[in-house]
Amino acid sequence: MKKYIILTDSCSDLDKELREEYDIEYIPMSMTFDDKTYIADLDWKEIKAKDYYQIMRDGTRVITSQVMKQDYLAKFEQYIKDDYDILSISCSSALSSSVKASYIARDELLAKYPKSKIICIDSLISCAGLGLLCILASNLRKSGKSIEEVAQFVEENKLKINQVATVNDLKFLKQSGRITASAALFGTLFNVKPIIISDTKGQNVSVEKTKGRKKSLVRLAELTKENYTGEYLPDIFIGQADCEEDAEELKNLIAEKIPNVNIHIGNIGPIVGASVGPEMIGVYFVGKEVTYLAEK
Repeated sequence: MKKYIILTDSCSDLDKELREEYDIEYIPMSMTFDDKTYIADLDWKEIKAKDYYQIMRDGTRVITSQVMKQDYLAKFEQYIKDDYDILSISCSSALSSSVKASYIARDELLAKYPKSKIICIDSLISCAGLGLLCILASNLRKSGKSIEEVAQFVEENKLKINQVATVNDLKFLKQSGRITASAALFGTLFNVKPIIISDTKGQNVSVEKTKGRKKSLVRLAELTKENYTGEYLPDIFIGQADCEEDAEELKNLIAEKIPNVNIHIGNIGPIVGASVGPEMIGVYFVGKEVTYLAEK
């Protein structure tokens, strides 16, 4: 069976250790602030996570960019020339246009290299949820499954990747156009913390509101317990945007409800972080299939 690469993007939040452990590659996006463009590096080489989120607290606006078609063309062709097929799993199309660029690059290269295989998948999720989906694909590859078998599994099971998340400051959702200015003002005045999931179209939507940070963390733990199955992969991932103490507290709350499970804490990467802001925290796990669809 021909070897194949599993490729994702900067929204996967897979650190170097996890990428190496599961042999997952990624193609970076970019972000711009203070008139300088940076690679959205998952290892935070150009700017550390704490510094990044601090500049946002200080009022700097960060603009992010998707993976462009030419970037996919270059990366895909590199692997094709090295005699690899490609399984590309991208951030939700509801949040980024990168996956659409991957489709265009795929079609162009398959016309040029008809014996190669390039399969591009819209994950309908982001952050550690996207990373988790890539880990599942990697485990199947290691077990000997073909690229077609793995792609089919990902397509059939991607809505089992659950996200339950919250933010601490609504102004960043307002800046990114995720909520209205009036909603942000109201929420800030009354200390409202939204509970955010990823729906069946991969949109990040608020499904509940809690009052206060502590209650929001408790609710995330409750929802994790209610929806967790651990099917295929029992590990739970917590993503945090420079709020490590809250992440540890949430980890303990979850551990009380789901004993003897591995809970990993990692950074929310710079791309999603630019929209949600400091102190965003989310839990990602294999759970009940998502059925919620937000109204237009």
